[in-house]
Amino acid sequence: MKQPRVTIKQVAAEAGVSITTVSHVLNDVAGLRVNPVTRDRIHEVAQRLGYVPNGLAQSLRTQRSNTIGLIGDEIVTTPFAGKLILGAQEVAMARDAVMFVVSTGYQRDVEVRAIDEFLRRQVDGVIYASMFHRDVQLPARLASVPTVFLNAECATPGVPWVAPDEVSGGRDAASILLEAGHRRLGFINNVDDIPASSGRLEGFRKRLGEEGIAPEELAVVAVESESPGGYAAAMELLTRQPRPTGIFCFNDRLAMGAYRAAAELGLRVPEDLSIVGFDNQEYVADGIYPGLTTIELPHYDMGVWAAERLFNRIDGGNGNVPTALLRGPIVHRESVAPPRTT
Repeated sequence: MKQPRVTIKQVAAEAGVSITTVSHVLNDVAGLRVNPVTRDRIHEVAQRLGYVPNGLAQSLRTQRSNTIGLIGDEIVTTPFAGKLILGAQEVAMARDAVMFVVSTGYQRDVEVRAIDEFLRRQVDGVIYASMFHRDVQLPARLASVPTVFLNAECATPGVPWVAPDEVSGGRDAASILLEAGHRRLGFINNVDDIPASSGRLEGFRKRLGEEGIAPEELAVVAVESESPGGYAAAMELLTRQPRPTGIFCFNDRLAMGAYRAAAELGLRVPEDLSIVGFDNQEYVADGIYPGLTTIELPHYDMGVWAAERLFNRIDGGNGNVPTALLRGPIVHRESVAPPRTT
């Protein structure tokens, strides 16, 4: 049976003070002069009785609901989501706000319903998260509420967004292999035309160019970015002559397929072939043997950045609309070694 809600009138009666005094104390009214003993007694009684302030009444008074929404196409249900949500949620908690999370599964009707529900509940702002780094338009329904894009670039003017620095990630991957002594290199890329694919290839090629390796010397194969694609691409690269001694994979799932191809060809990682991945995906990068050296996506930092920027906009700090490309850390494991001399 549902318990009746404790009212402010009950708290006042139990504490032996007026309803107005209880309201002023619990809402921390500025300039209020109340005896500290009385103030402590009111808080103790409210806690003991289980009094919960009326959120609707507070929001009408402050014009804030102390809630934000995070809506994502698929990202919030993937292994990547934990740190991304954690970063945003920690910022929200520090602001005494609650964050609602919804996954749309790329279904337009679900997205529309979720946004409408956010607006009906008068959330103070919305974080719009994408599964992968891509260009996204601001949904028309979000034009009326502060919104920040997470893991995506927003083509709509005036909307802040944060995404991974793909070019720097590609440069870092190249540096790992170059510093190990590799010169014959391959890149297994994602076939989709998205910023992550073009950016990682651009950064990789630029870093090779600084070492005198021409773009045409890099063997590139683009495939669907799952393990079978990585297997097929690695088979193609590793049966060329001369074969690459080091391969950079667009993501860790492709690298897992490359491991399989190398094993079937009798090549050992890293003795005969060095492999670098991207994502630091849990149970993949640290689960295959030997452990995969990879570039970690800055999900936690992106979540923090998005939430901080959102609260800045909620507080009226719209000013210059910033964007951010955040660099992910390198996670060194055992998949890279100097090339064999014979």
